[in-house]
Amino acid sequence: MQLFFHRVDLRLNHTFTIAHDSRDVQPTLIVELRDGEYRGFGEATATRYYGITIDGMVAALDAIRSQIETHSLTDPEHFWAITQPHLAQNPFALCALDQAAWDLWAKKQQQPLYTLWNLDPANSPLTDYTIGLDTPERMVEKMQERPWPLYKIKLGRPEMDLTLVRALRQHTDAVFRVDANCGWSAAEAIAKSRQLKAFGVEFIEQPLPADDWDGAKQVYEQSALPVIADESCIVESDVDRCAGYFHGVNIKLTKCGGLTPARRMISRARELGLRVMVGCMTESSVGISAIAQLLPLLDYADLDGAMLIANDPATGVTFDYGRAVYARENGTGVNLLMNE
Repeated sequence: MQLFFHRVDLRLNHTFTIAHDSRDVQPTLIVELRDGEYRGFGEATATRYYGITIDGMVAALDAIRSQIETHSLTDPEHFWAITQPHLAQNPFALCALDQAAWDLWAKKQQQPLYTLWNLDPANSPLTDYTIGLDTPERMVEKMQERPWPLYKIKLGRPEMDLTLVRALRQHTDAVFRVDANCGWSAAEAIAKSRQLKAFGVEFIEQPLPADDWDGAKQVYEQSALPVIADESCIVESDVDRCAGYFHGVNIKLTKCGGLTPARRMISRARELGLRVMVGCMTESSVGISAIAQLLPLLDYADLDGAMLIANDPATGVTFDYGRAVYARENGTGVNLLMNE
């Protein structure tokens, strides 16, 4: 195999704001594994919140280049197991490498990855579309630009949260999900859950800071809506920790280290009776197409990342009014549009 890097600055259609960040450009790293005529792709974005940079990911992968390039890749799970110890401090780099490995492996089998996993895309949930935090007027405009059956609404300004949801509800009958990005207190989350339920909200994602387990227990027991962990569920061991504190977990491939651990996390969550969601960062069709292979295993999906950008460097899985449309290509369906 040969290892290649593609650095891309993804331009967002709108300034994207959540409770702790705002950005117009999202740097991302596309990792390519090439074996003869076959090319596998994976992706991970830079993020200040987790201290992940493009240079840092490249350096971490370059440090084990010889180990990567001499591997036969007959089993992506084994490949993950031998590379993970070297990339344990950079799960984003591990994620991009793991996605590329699964894509390459499936392309060499000349099958879509979901087929090799014995999954049926017909059983996939719809994906939501995210409305970033803004003024009520701008959030309404963003929603009207993309008619959709499910919207994920970013909240986190205590004095404005209910006003925002109320304003959006006046313009659509779509199902709402809200994400406070750790911005509320327990008492606030419980009180708002009752009002949000009246606005047709399906669930609340990560209302409290990730380490507020006492508050999470209180919200879990008293909330009028299901509560889904995000920042409180990063790695595999967190799934067990979330049982009894959340009704479900949102798994992010970049945070846990790729498709390989994500599949195990989904299985463990099912064993514990937790609902399962898989989300994305603001990433291109490379990362979204990899995540979409998991859709038949999920209750909820948040895979709108590529829809939020203006310069997607790849083709792959797309979405038609929330429903995944899988590409004809094998593997994860990715075809890179860049020549470098």
